[in-house]
Amino acid sequence: MAKHWYVIHTYSGYENKVKSDLEHRIETYGLEDQIVDIKIPTEEVVQVKSDGKRKNVETNVFPGYVLVRMEVDDNSWAVVRNTNGVTGFVGIDGKPAPLRRSEFNKMMRKSNASQEKVTPQSITTDFEVGMAVRVIQGPLEKFEGKITEVMVEAGKLKVSLTIFGRETPVELTMNQVEVIA
Repeated sequence: MAKHWYVIHTYSGYENKVKSDLEHRIETYGLEDQIVDIKIPTEEVVQVKSDGKRKNVETNVFPGYVLVRMEVDDNSWAVVRNTNGVTGFVGIDGKPAPLRRSEFNKMMRKSNASQEKVTPQSITTDFEVGMAVRVIQGPLEKFEGKITEVMVEAGKLKVSLTIFGRETPVELTMNQVEVIA
């Protein structure tokens, strides 16, 4: 029988635990020849904190899902299905449906060498609309205001500053401001 990639559904946030537990169960039941690989689709994201610090963080692309390359029979199906945190296989009528190679590649963010593209990193932040901030860089340094818009992908904020007694909207980069406690 051929080995194919299957998607298993897990409790969200338990993907790494399921992978670890499943690897242990595969070894315990001697199924290394039937269940050959386990992957969790991830991507690297730039996280910008409200203190302006940037940090690269690995995040799950599909929370609650794990990919397993295996040969499905009653025994291997039961080992995977009965692993703590696994809620089932993705398929039709409870039967596991194998992924096509193109689907697997898309989920793993891979492409053929002829179609190779660099995927931009995503950005996350803990800045929120309504937060009080102080400008710490640039010509408006030491001015204080409130965030009116967060433009995560651009890495910018719209901040309403009081300049000469008037509310003035200003666009700033996330590392130009700090949150006022």
